[in-house]
Amino acid sequence: MTTTTTDVSALTKPLTLPNGTVLPNRIAKAALSECLSSPGFAPGPEIKALYRRWAGNGEGLTITGNVMVDERHIGEPGNVVVEDERHFDDLVEWASIVKSGGAVGLVQINHPGRQTPRTLVSKPVAPSAVPVPGMAGSFATPRALTNDEIEDIIRRFATTARIVTKAGFDGVQIHGAHGYLVSQFLSPLSNQRTDEWGGTPEKRRRFVLELVRAMRSEIGDKVLSIKLNSADFQRGGFSEDESLEVVDALVAAGIDLLEVSGGTYSSAAMLGVDPGVRESTRKREAYFLDYALRVRAAHPDLPLMLTGGFRSTEAMNEAVASGGIDVIGLGRPLTLDPDVPGALLDGSATRTDVKPHHTGIRLVDSLTELTYYTVNMWRMGSGKEPKPTRNAAVSVAIYMYRHGVDAVRQGGRSK
Repeated sequence: MTTTTTDVSALTKPLTLPNGTVLPNRIAKAALSECLSSPGFAPGPEIKALYRRWAGNGEGLTITGNVMVDERHIGEPGNVVVEDERHFDDLVEWASIVKSGGAVGLVQINHPGRQTPRTLVSKPVAPSAVPVPGMAGSFATPRALTNDEIEDIIRRFATTARIVTKAGFDGVQIHGAHGYLVSQFLSPLSNQRTDEWGGTPEKRRRFVLELVRAMRSEIGDKVLSIKLNSADFQRGGFSEDESLEVVDALVAAGIDLLEVSGGTYSSAAMLGVDPGVRESTRKREAYFLDYALRVRAAHPDLPLMLTGGFRSTEAMNEAVASGGIDVIGLGRPLTLDPDVPGALLDGSATRTDVKPHHTGIRLVDSLTELTYYTVNMWRMGSGKEPKPTRNAAVSVAIYMYRHGVDAVRQGGRSK
């Protein structure tokens, strides 16, 4: 971090969400997949240690990494899964740790659909039997979900939401971005159904709207948020215009907070490694600000969180002070400097220097970005401090070894 003086007045202001929940400031820890569950997919000692390290670091909102709704379908080895109350005591302790420093705590809830390694799930499910493009065969070709299975997944999301809020979390976030199941339903590339769940934009968005309805009925007035792609950055895919129509429907359904992101793991705009992210956008720092401003124009009262690219308090403060967005999401910076939110807010730091790793090979760049920061979370989960100077290739090797071990332990669960 570098230190000088800059205006942070917009960042230090509280924000009241539509349900009445108050965020003490405008910096949030965005969801990061920790891959630190204990046997049985429980939130055990390592993930608690990680969040204990982040607790009290100054952020006003903490969003956990994706918690899966079905142990037969996980996105990565080490995902936490909440299907029932078998790990309820662990969830209570996790929620208490997350909120112990004064931050509002949300659980991100997810189903990977087709985006799950073949080492974990040999028969993944998706809206349609369309494989993930451009991932060198890492994911098996999915089969199309039946109507009954879709209804079951909706119930699972609602059940998970009920359990985690009962355990003490302030609310939940639907993961509707980055190529996972919700975004698979939204995209015409991955959803080629012709029944009531696909075939038109209205039918493709039905799944996410049914999730909102079912989850709201279970959590009452707790925070209901969603992370949504501005676009999936693939030709013929989910576009900004269609995304804006989805936002219209989500606002009508009563969401409390919209987090804007973009891309998929085969076109990783959210990591800043995709050629579609212009250099001028990187310099401005906020990868998806133009889209967020379109949302703001249509829905001036909808709280907006923007994640992706922010590095300086000058850019963060300006984005909030201008009225364009309400909350700054930080992810990767917190894996290298867990205390950075407080340092940015009190003026002792004005910048966090996190730069994407570029080799020129998109798949390699995406893998390196994912592994480098995950391994630093694992260090904190074991009681150590991050090691930002570690060679990225070493991090990839550590990541692959541990995931290989976990994949053997957790793999082959798809029926």
